[in-house]
Amino acid sequence: MMALFSPPPPPAVPLYSKHKPHHSYSLGSRFRASAAEVPDFLSANWLESRRKRPFGPRLNYSAEEAVQHQLDALKYNDQPRQDYGVEVMYRFAGFDPFERSTYFGPFFDLGQFERFRRIFHHSTYRVLLGHKERKILSSLWVEENRFKQRLWIRGARPEEEEIFQFTMTQRVGGSWDGYWLTESVLHDGDGFAGGVAY
Repeated sequence: MMALFSPPPPPAVPLYSKHKPHHSYSLGSRFRASAAEVPDFLSANWLESRRKRPFGPRLNYSAEEAVQHQLDALKYNDQPRQDYGVEVMYRFAGFDPFERSTYFGPFFDLGQFERFRRIFHHSTYRVLLGHKERKILSSLWVEENRFKQRLWIRGARPEEEEIFQFTMTQRVGGSWDGYWLTESVLHDGDGFAGGVAY
């Protein structure tokens, strides 16, 4: 049986000794690696992809900014792809997808994005998609972490005008701590008078 050779350990040197060890070992030849062999855990375009992460809530957004970013997304709803603005709204939505929600007023099951999307297309909410003009009618701090804003919206179709109220809440605790999320987007009046197949 062949014995494996290992170099003798260097002699022990007291911590405060003025003497240096007599033997020195070069480990360079044993542990030489080229840059190509070193694993790169972050891809070359990591920073760029980080900047392109899906647009949604950010910790540094105020309540007012969160509302404005959502409305901007809806104004250019189909850029860069169809219903991208509605996707942004869904990311800001503060409802539990496993429970019925009053996000639009009545209790709806909005856990599936498709149901959420349909409400924007088949009700008075469609005025928000590609709207031409908007005006803030009022802003109110209900509590320190609860904000309401009423807005007048002029849609892309002739004589299409509606008023909506956004209610934003700032989460406390959990993974969304400090983020402003949308509790509800309500239409002034009965936005579902004609019914909606969601």
